[in-house]
Amino acid sequence: MNTHLTTALDLAARGVPVLPLRAGKLPAGNCPACRDNACGGRPNMKTPGPCTCPRPCHAWAAATTDPAVLTSRTWRAAWADAAAVAWHPGGAGLTVVDLDHADAVAWARATLPATRAVATTRGEHWLYRGAMASSNGVRDGVDIKSAMSYARWLGPGSGTMAPLPDTVRGLNDRKPATPVRPVIVKAPAGGGECPHRTPTYLERGIGMAEQQITGARSAVHHIVYRTFLAVLATHGRCDCLTDTHISRLFAAAQAKGESPRHCADAWANATTALGM
Repeated sequence: MNTHLTTALDLAARGVPVLPLRAGKLPAGNCPACRDNACGGRPNMKTPGPCTCPRPCHAWAAATTDPAVLTSRTWRAAWADAAAVAWHPGGAGLTVVDLDHADAVAWARATLPATRAVATTRGEHWLYRGAMASSNGVRDGVDIKSAMSYARWLGPGSGTMAPLPDTVRGLNDRKPATPVRPVIVKAPAGGGECPHRTPTYLERGIGMAEQQITGARSAVHHIVYRTFLAVLATHGRCDCLTDTHISRLFAAAQAKGESPRHCADAWANATTALGM
């Protein structure tokens, strides 16, 4: 049996919802039935509840403890391509404080109650009993992974797991404010006709941009920036591009793990590069 599937089944037997991860810590890509949200599912992962698709294509919402699902024919291809196992902390009633570098670890040791710790590539995961809202960037190098989020399984760790303290719950309240999204520069007065003679042209462009971001397997930061740049270069100098379109692009990027702050920075850098 596939090693990752064996690990997943062991975790599932202990009540931990799991799903396969591709290289780059990405969940399985949307299946044809769910691409472009045709199934009415949760590509932005903002709605609680399980994925109803038979394939593991909606990230955290696909996490399950059902061995029949994990070993089903439709999931086997995903496990064959898996680079790691992910788990849904909130679904297990837990919270992961993801400490991304040494300074963040030092802060946690000086500030948070001791609990079970799991070593990561650059820092540590601290696990607490209890679930809460997930949020990235609550402070430098610190993310909260719990409800509607997934974390890579890196082993059981060491230490006694402590109850989720108010100190951690309060991190969301102290999260730095998201920078204001830059305003799109409109075409100058008398600047000529809008090139988008029908809504279809713009809609197709936004849809392609969403697919470009959603399909990113690596270098997500770079792909998000290049996609924003392309959208602005084509659609950013007329009145057609709306806040709704921009929100769709930001949502696609955040579904790939980008924080609102990173999205705003990428958008600002793209507008600067184009002289807007």
